[in-house]
Amino acid sequence: MFSNFTLNKQQKFCLSLLSGLVLISCTDDQQSQQKPTADPMTEEAQVGADAHEHQAPTTVLSKNEITSLYELASQSLFIGRPMSATQFGLATIGDQYVANQIDNYSPETEKAFRQTLRDYSDQITAFVGVNDEQIENQKVIANITRYYAGEPNFDIGYIDTWMGLSPYIINQINGPLIDVPRTLQTDHAISNQQQALDYVARLAQFEEFVGSVVTKFEYDAKQGWLAPKVVLNGAVRYLDNFLSEDPKKHPLYLEFVKKTEKITDLSREERNVLLMEVESQITEVVYPAFQKARDAVKAKLENASDNHGIWSQPNGEAYYLDAIRQLGDSSLTAEQIHTVGLAEVDRISAEMDNILRAQGYKKGTVGARMMALLDESRFIYPDSEKGRAKLLADLNVYIEEITKVMAPEFKTIPPYEVEVRAFPKEIQDGAPGGQYTPPALDGSKPGIYWINLRDMKANPSFGLKTLTYHEANPGHHWQIAINLAQDSLPMLRRIAPYNAYVEGWALYSELVAKELGMYKDDPFGDLGRLQAELFRAVRLVVDTGLHHKRWTREQAIEYMAKATGTAESDVIAEIERYIAWPGQALGYKLGMLTIVELRNNAQAQLGERFSRAEFHDLVLTGGAVPMTVLEEKVNAWVASKKANAE
Repeated sequence: MFSNFTLNKQQKFCLSLLSGLVLISCTDDQQSQQKPTADPMTEEAQVGADAHEHQAPTTVLSKNEITSLYELASQSLFIGRPMSATQFGLATIGDQYVANQIDNYSPETEKAFRQTLRDYSDQITAFVGVNDEQIENQKVIANITRYYAGEPNFDIGYIDTWMGLSPYIINQINGPLIDVPRTLQTDHAISNQQQALDYVARLAQFEEFVGSVVTKFEYDAKQGWLAPKVVLNGAVRYLDNFLSEDPKKHPLYLEFVKKTEKITDLSREERNVLLMEVESQITEVVYPAFQKARDAVKAKLENASDNHGIWSQPNGEAYYLDAIRQLGDSSLTAEQIHTVGLAEVDRISAEMDNILRAQGYKKGTVGARMMALLDESRFIYPDSEKGRAKLLADLNVYIEEITKVMAPEFKTIPPYEVEVRAFPKEIQDGAPGGQYTPPALDGSKPGIYWINLRDMKANPSFGLKTLTYHEANPGHHWQIAINLAQDSLPMLRRIAPYNAYVEGWALYSELVAKELGMYKDDPFGDLGRLQAELFRAVRLVVDTGLHHKRWTREQAIEYMAKATGTAESDVIAEIERYIAWPGQALGYKLGMLTIVELRNNAQAQLGERFSRAEFHDLVLTGGAVPMTVLEEKVNAWVASKKANAE
């Protein structure tokens, strides 16, 4: 049955493994879907070219034609990033089976991927909608395809399906070498034989996958685009941790063990064959590939710069300007954002000072007094497995408590569950304090609120309510889960990751929690909320400081530590994160300020006719959008309510 195909490495692997398992892995249908003789990204680029040829820029497209164009744009994204498809629980994209495929980041593939998205953006931009729904879809999808395609003048870095263009394909906090293994162990469902074989097939492709990342890393370096030394050192630490465990103790193996235990129609013998194959692939394919990546990064360390801002990269100032537009969703200059940040730091610090004084803490700066609180045992969980378990249990209680009182403020309830997990130990050193990953579209996997437990002193009890409201409800989980559930929207809108909207909403949610009374009779909890908001204001200062004002890493660390009183381990990880992600830290405060301003303006114009529940529904059920689109929506809503009242 293979006579008409040239077998690639993955298919040869499938045949070999099948002979030992007597299972059907590569069905005839899947083989035709995989189209093994064609590079999927090249093929998708041709689809884009064909679409462009048959749908030349025009203002006359039928509803079916524009819907088809949206679907093709979505397919191009997921075919180019099959691991992202897995994150959302999608096994088939169009007519292609992608659940056994893995991402490719070679310079040629990445270039074709970006050009395809750019072509779709051009075609969608040319469409003129005839009603509000079409107009909004056109604006958002034309924008988001540009967001994913990245700035045309920069072919460095890689496209991240969360952050758009990310400048350093190998770094300490994200990137394919971190995200792909994590997605595989966390999001790749294994509830039947086929999914188990798909998992092993993906491991078998790690040599090509990691090789493509290293090739792109070296391609960028030849253009003078190399991450700062501190970022590369962090990447080496991650790679060392990844390689440090015996293969049978690695999360990629342990997760497979745990998931295959639940497959009832898999015999013990068949499961043992699979387990041996997973161990073999980790030992003979995954580890050698990651060792080569480690060696490649090590070899570039002597060429890496001790400068920390994106300004030191070729044409770095232009890159940062685009990052402000895309990730900060702002027309402000870097200098203006820096000024806004300083003003917000002063305002929030004054509020914190009032609470601290009322609680008897009167000496020293706000940051020094907050740091002193970390030495009080009443605020710190024990640095033990029992202490970590208690912390995770408390987070679940916070989710339950706020969800019960949200009803009057929120009309639409997401259909997906949320789960709290600690970051895996192999990535916790470079990971943020908290993070959220979305559920599968079919609900087979919940949304996950990740918390970093590397340093228990960095998780004082007074700050955990706020972190939970930000990452879970009514923050990231609530917003993203509602967004995913809007099945009337095009797929690209259901998964839209606009940084200023998404992070702005999550920070706004912390304020909503206060307004719902979650800090009543809890002055230290409210202090934790203000410290978290201060943290986001400081981000405006240090991000522009690093990438515009040419601050050093040490200057940024000193400023953040003094201003916020946050544990040193968290401050260092945060500053190194901003070095790796120019502009991403701007979205939180800039987005929140916009949402609060829109709400205040609407309330001022509508008076008693203003409904916070209606406002929240308006903001959430349309999905993540550029802030200019959100402003248009809110203004139209206000005008409509005023007209109806006349």
